[in-house]
Amino acid sequence: MNNKIQAVLDLFAELDKVPRQSKHEEKISAWLVEWAEKHGLKAERDESMNVLIKAPATPGYEDKPTVVIQGHMDMVCEKIAGSSHDFSKDPIKCIVDGEWLKADGTTLGADDGIALAMGLLLATDKDVIHPPLELLFTIDEETGLTGANTLKPGWLTGKILLNIDTEDEGVFTIGCAGGRDTKIEFEYEPVEVPADDKFFYELKVWGLSGGHSGVDINLPRGNSNIIAARILDEAARNAATKLISIEGGSAHNAIPRETKAVFSTDKDVTAALGALRGKIIGEIGYAEPNMKIDITPVANNYRNELSQKDTEKLIGIMMAMPHGVAAMSKDVEGLPETSNNFATIKMTMPTGRGGLLRSETGKVSILSSQRSSVESRLDWISRKVEAIAKAAGAKTATSDGYPSWEPNMDSALNKKCVEIYTKLFGKAPKVEIIHAGLECGIIGSKNEGMDMVSFGPTIKNPHTPDERLEIATVGKVWDFCVELLKELSK
Repeated sequence: MNNKIQAVLDLFAELDKVPRQSKHEEKISAWLVEWAEKHGLKAERDESMNVLIKAPATPGYEDKPTVVIQGHMDMVCEKIAGSSHDFSKDPIKCIVDGEWLKADGTTLGADDGIALAMGLLLATDKDVIHPPLELLFTIDEETGLTGANTLKPGWLTGKILLNIDTEDEGVFTIGCAGGRDTKIEFEYEPVEVPADDKFFYELKVWGLSGGHSGVDINLPRGNSNIIAARILDEAARNAATKLISIEGGSAHNAIPRETKAVFSTDKDVTAALGALRGKIIGEIGYAEPNMKIDITPVANNYRNELSQKDTEKLIGIMMAMPHGVAAMSKDVEGLPETSNNFATIKMTMPTGRGGLLRSETGKVSILSSQRSSVESRLDWISRKVEAIAKAAGAKTATSDGYPSWEPNMDSALNKKCVEIYTKLFGKAPKVEIIHAGLECGIIGSKNEGMDMVSFGPTIKNPHTPDERLEIATVGKVWDFCVELLKELSK
């Protein structure tokens, strides 16, 4: 491992000691400002805690156009079942495993901590020739691109933007899909568990691969919320069924890996559920070899539950909720155009003291994440989700979302990137448009005339505890950035 790669990984390891869960970026935002000031760089923070660090050009290149190096400071916080890791305070342990860097049972945070490490070192390494630099590090990219959305026009002066948030080295991204989230909620009045509820079951769907709902949505992976819906629907077809609790998924842009539920029935449904379990494993077990569907009889230690009617309503919403690719691109072969991720579900059951309080209500919350590179189809898939919820009497709220990034096939920056990469590594890079959302679309909409490209080292299984970073590709991206900045200084 050469010294430059080691320097990037060492700084990344320091960043991984700082809590940076989405929507909790206070510490990492402050750390970045302190780091910049310690190294003699000017740093600014806006009201959202986005950070802009300005680095002067290498002497002699002050009159060259400013280049923006951009990434997001937050990370998806996922961990394996049984892990005691606390993302609000515990440092992430980086482990070198052969040619890869991974974490100890948690997400690594290379998405997108590697952008922070690389940007900071490019701005301070005396061997790097560069024009004036602006390092833009945004908050809360993973749960809604909040930081990019709150950027004020004019904060950036550079018109060339390098986004280090693509997860396949040798790939330059020049366009992406837009997206919206839909929140579905309905309130219910819980009922006391009656004596005729004779059977109680705990359902746990776990061990799925999960993955990024943009990058991996076209893969034949399971969604734990969808699988749980099928099991619950089968129970309701065979007996009077009432839900006691359910929780599944973790983030709008992560395909759910685990869902847990507890429910009661008036008849023994063990055989029926076991038969369906076998069928589901037969359907997707080839793609999910570690999937587990546990259906365990449990004792009646419960007090309140949904009524049978409300249970049927919730199961109906879950069964109807779309997941996966809804349309493929007509322009780019193999590219998903429109998709939906049935992302999270959570049921909140009130607990009254000394007996059920009729004034208390519970709430079920569902989050759906829609993506499309065609605005009219983004409208369609979002309204479809809304229609499913409204048909069941639930309330919906769909976010404004983020715009797609329309590719500029005549981009001077892209042409220069392809030329430099080919010269460095002896082969042409792949230039693509992706289904995942990137901040470039928003940043470009706020800064007219911005020429942008996204790239990065290879990261496998982002948004899961299996996330890993290919070490050698860190070196390739570093070498490419050095040559590109040198070329942009001419």
